[in-house]
Amino acid sequence: MSNLEKLITQKTFENEIQRGLVSLIFVGNWITSRHQQFFKQYGITMQQYNILRILRGQHPNAASINLLKERMLDKMSDVSRLVERLRKADLIERKNSEMDRRSVDVRINDKGLQLLKSISEDVVQLNSAFKSLNEKEVIQLNKLLDKMLESYQ
Repeated sequence: MSNLEKLITQKTFENEIQRGLVSLIFVGNWITSRHQQFFKQYGITMQQYNILRILRGQHPNAASINLLKERMLDKMSDVSRLVERLRKADLIERKNSEMDRRSVDVRINDKGLQLLKSISEDVVQLNSAFKSLNEKEVIQLNKLLDKMLESYQ
């Protein structure tokens, strides 16, 4: 019996594809839960962290809501709501675009940059999810995941 079967008390799977899918879902949920707990100590969510990182990459330029939506890892996120929460936390600045009145320009501010700096000092804790894999295995995992993503639409 493998670790997965023990963890979810599943005796068998119909086939290896089903087992692989269940494994990916289980590991994905486990990693998501770890990330949620980690970011809670900073008063932000994983999705807010994602937005802050995108904005840091754009810095000092602004980003539109649409650019943030395109680059988000969680495509189901309500970006406008997340941006508003980050604005209320004084981590970003948001104003109407001078070029297009229907668009909004979003920029990370110094407080947001400082928060990301603090997080980056501790984020290595999240890498422990990979502690049972050596570098060669991590490279192999990344190649396999990239191969799976070829069918992502």
